[in-house]
Amino acid sequence: MNNVKGVYNRTIREIREYFQKNNIKKAVIGLSGGIDSSLSAKLVADAIGKENVHGIIMPVKGLSSDENIKDAVDLCGLIGISYSIIYINDFVKDFEKLEWQSKIARMNTASRIRAVILYHYANTHNALVIGTSNKTEIMLGYFTKYGDGAVDIEVIGSLFKTDELELARFLKIPEKLIQKTPTAELYHGQTDEDELGVTYIVLDKILKLIEKGLSEQDIIKKGFDKKIVRNIIEKINLSKHKRRMPEVIKVS
Repeated sequence: MNNVKGVYNRTIREIREYFQKNNIKKAVIGLSGGIDSSLSAKLVADAIGKENVHGIIMPVKGLSSDENIKDAVDLCGLIGISYSIIYINDFVKDFEKLEWQSKIARMNTASRIRAVILYHYANTHNALVIGTSNKTEIMLGYFTKYGDGAVDIEVIGSLFKTDELELARFLKIPEKLIQKTPTAELYHGQTDEDELGVTYIVLDKILKLIEKGLSEQDIIKKGFDKKIVRNIIEKINLSKHKRRMPEVIKVS
C-alpha cells in the first residue's frame, strides 16, 4: 500500500467528520482480540478521543479462547479505552428452545446477539456502533447480515486485509495480533482462511484484479487457480444482498 501515513490521516479525518456531521461524540465497538477490531478501535480512539470509545468483549464460555479475551483487554489498556466483558452464553441458550435451529443459525445467532448488545449500549449512551469488517470481507459477504454487518460506520471497510496489516504495523499494533490466525471463533478449530478456501494474500490479489474489471478468464491467465477464482466470483455474486438495503417491491 502506497503512503500508509496518508491513508491513516485521511481515515482519521473521515471518521472525525462523520461523528461531527451526526452530532455524536461517543462510540462503542465489539472487540474479539483479533486485528480487525483492534485496528478499528485504535483508529476511532485516535479520531474522536480515547475517552469517548468503549469496547465490549462478548465471548462464549467454552468456545472463546482465554488468549483472545486477554488480548482484547490488553488492547483496551494499550489504546486507553474503557471496556466491558459480557459472556453471551445465556442469551444464546434461549435460542436452543427453537426446534429448527441449524448449525449456521446457531453461529449467526451469536453474532446477532452481539449486535443487539452493541446497539443497546449505543442507544443508552448516544453512541455510534463501529464496524470491524475490511474490504476483503465486505466484497465476499464474509460477515453476518444484521450481526457483525449491523453497524453505523465501517472504519477499515476500504482496506483490503493485506493493506490493513500494513496500517496496523504503521500504528504499532502488537505484532502478536497482526500475526494471529484470523478466526471468528464460530466453532472449535474454525479459521477464516479455511472457510474461504484461500489465503488472504492470494485472495486480495484476485479481488484487486476483479475490482479493476478483469474477467474470470483474464485472472486465470495470470496464473491463479481456476477453481479458486470461480469460487471467489461466486461468493461475490451470491452475497450481493448483504451489501444492499433490503429489496423494496415496486407495485406502482
